[in-house]
Amino acid sequence: MQLPPEDRTLSPHTGYTRAHWEAAADALLAAVEPYATEDRALYHLPGDRESWSGRLSDGLEGYARTLLLAAFRQDATALERYADGLAAGVSGVWPRIADRSQPLVEAASIAFALRITKPLLWDRLDDAVRQRTAAWLDERAHRRGLALQLGAVPGHGGRFLSSVGHDPDASRKAIDRGLERIEQWYVGEGWYTDGDGRKFDYYNGWAMHLYPVLHAWLAQDDRLLDLYGGRLSRHLDDYARLFGADGAPMHQGRSLTYRFATTVPLWLGALTGHTPLPPGETRRLASGALKYFLDRGAVDSRGLLTLGWHGPDSAVLQGYSGPASPYWASKGFLGLLLPADHEVWTAVEEPGPAERSDAVTSIAAPNWLLQSTRSDGLVRLHNHGSEDVRYDPYYTRLAYSTVTEPSESYDNSLIVGGDPNRTEIEPLGVGEGWAASRHRAAGGARVSSVVLARGAVEVRAFLVSGAEPGTPVRVTGWAARDGVRAELLPAVGLDDELSGVTGEGDTLFVALARLTADADAVPLGETVTVRAVGEGELTVVWSGGSETRVRLDGSGVEITAGG
Repeated sequence: MQLPPEDRTLSPHTGYTRAHWEAAADALLAAVEPYATEDRALYHLPGDRESWSGRLSDGLEGYARTLLLAAFRQDATALERYADGLAAGVSGVWPRIADRSQPLVEAASIAFALRITKPLLWDRLDDAVRQRTAAWLDERAHRRGLALQLGAVPGHGGRFLSSVGHDPDASRKAIDRGLERIEQWYVGEGWYTDGDGRKFDYYNGWAMHLYPVLHAWLAQDDRLLDLYGGRLSRHLDDYARLFGADGAPMHQGRSLTYRFATTVPLWLGALTGHTPLPPGETRRLASGALKYFLDRGAVDSRGLLTLGWHGPDSAVLQGYSGPASPYWASKGFLGLLLPADHEVWTAVEEPGPAERSDAVTSIAAPNWLLQSTRSDGLVRLHNHGSEDVRYDPYYTRLAYSTVTEPSESYDNSLIVGGDPNRTEIEPLGVGEGWAASRHRAAGGARVSSVVLARGAVEVRAFLVSGAEPGTPVRVTGWAARDGVRAELLPAVGLDDELSGVTGEGDTLFVALARLTADADAVPLGETVTVRAVGEGELTVVWSGGSETRVRLDGSGVEITAGG
């Protein structure tokens, strides 16, 4: 991909400016064009993988997701091609939209793109094409199940239809149903779950916040914008901390192949005026993420986004991931809707949170603890509140970071009786420098766990209850990565192999962990001392002499800071 020369005056951290985003968008659009069908209604991108929705749906996905990119770019020439594809698609090429199907999600992208390019695309269509398009979207807009867990696309077809005066009463009802549905997933302090349960991931930004906030902004509905924009602004307080100094987003949750779609809430806050972040920090974080992926092989020799993270990587895919799925990364170009003279584009880049200082930040809604260190720019996420309905390594591991990914050897796990499953996670709270939870382990055992963090150092404590005496227990730490040192030391109840066995009653296991790229870090064993002082009780003495006392039992955790 050919990009302009870096500008280290305006953008001292990334070198990227608006011109880099424009060039990247143009290159991605040019690369997919050869894979359009003759009528331009479908984009069949190459690859040996097909999603569970099938080839026709995958082709529609290719059209819809790259249309979004052309819409954000406001590229009139490209939009003419997509207008041709739209006319063919709604004339019988595209699959009908079935409730809870992948075409339902793609219809949201099409409706959204039509709404933000109305003078360039919709207004130039023949009236017959507009009517067929409205009828195709109408099938979607009036379904009661339209607010999917798959991307939270509440009422977006209805919103577009309402904006062009199509059946306004029915369209309004579709909008209201969608907003009501997403309200069920709001848990407070700017955080939504990814559908039912306690699944916290990037869908907060690229779906749950995006669609309601943009609807309110485009509709000029101040009441809704205050509500949803206020939630977005609060979310960004936490969200900005999920990026490492190298631009990497946190490697956690599903659909990671969308890559720099992680920039959506950053741009959305600036676009609508609902952000706590300075303009230079917004662009630094967003450009950092784009540069991170472009520098690491996200685009192949044909200029296509691959199914993966850096390059191709099947580990980050889901059953619904097809050849065009990565192009939801198009959402990351939302910032191009900001005019070139907007302060986000003209301000000098400012450092992100991971570059400013060491920080340990508790986030109550998902019950997470974020730990960042300025010396190496790493961010670590300690997970004591998020899980999928099944065991999923991208939701249920104890910790994630911006430089590691879940490994097949069950990193960051407590393995009881040879079983790494961690289910029925129940948050026990977060506080200054700590997070705790309870979960079910193998054989019906219950585990109360707490992590204490300071600098790059972690103390991980586990109280195992209800296990048969003599049940083997093993603690694992961070997966090793080039240029990063992963350390794990036994402290209580564990041998040098980080293994132990349960006793007659509740049994305490404690380990020290550290993930660092700081070559000058003092030995882990010299940073902290742990003493067991009773059943489920321990005292942690940090270098410098300050103490933290911990008490774990089957019902909760108590943390007391000493002198």
